[in-house]
Amino acid sequence: MPIPIETGKRVYVDSMSRSVRARRLLWSLVYLLLFRPTPRFACEGWRRWLLRSFGAKIGHGSRIAPSCFVWAPWNLSMGIYACLGDGVDCYTQSRVELGDYSTVSQRSFLCTASHDIRQLSRPLISSPITIAPHAWVCAEAFIGPGVEIGEGAIVAARGVVIRSVAPWKIVGGNPAREIGERRITDAGGVGHEQA
Repeated sequence: MPIPIETGKRVYVDSMSRSVRARRLLWSLVYLLLFRPTPRFACEGWRRWLLRSFGAKIGHGSRIAPSCFVWAPWNLSMGIYACLGDGVDCYTQSRVELGDYSTVSQRSFLCTASHDIRQLSRPLISSPITIAPHAWVCAEAFIGPGVEIGEGAIVAARGVVIRSVAPWKIVGGNPAREIGERRITDAGGVGHEQA
C-alpha cells in the first residue's frame, strides 16, 4: 500500500553542522586554487602539506594526484607510500584509512556515506572505509560504506564492493565476488607477511 506523502514540503533532511559547512567551504576554495592546479609529478609535498593543514594524516612518501578530490581531509589517513590516483573521488563523510603501500587507482570512488532508504526523509548515514597495507583498488572501482579491503587484496577494475574483502583475495564484478587469490612471488624489497 502506498504511503501518503505531503506535497509542497521539503522531505529530505540535511543535518550537516555550520562548522562542517564552513570547513568544507574553506577546503573547497583551497582545493580549487592551491591543490588542483599543481603539476601532476611535482608538488607532492605541497599537496601533502595542504591536506595535513586540514587535519589529514599522511604518511611519508604518500602520493595524492592533483585531480583526486578529498571531501573532508580531516577524515583521511594514509600510511607510508600509499597512493590516491588521478580522478579518485574520496568521499570522506566518515573516516577513510589507507594502509602502508596501498593504492587506489584512477577514477575510483571511495564512498563512506549513503542515505537511509527506510525513511522518506533519507537521513545521511555513514561508515568508515579501511584499505589495508599492500591492497590495490584498481581503476574505476566503487568501494561502499563500511567496507574493509584486507591486506594484499585486489579489487579488479570497475568492481563494485559492498562487502568486506578478505586478505590476499582478488575480487571483481558488480557486485564484486571472489575471482582468485593473490600469491606474492617477489616482494620487490618491500616487507609483507602473507597469511
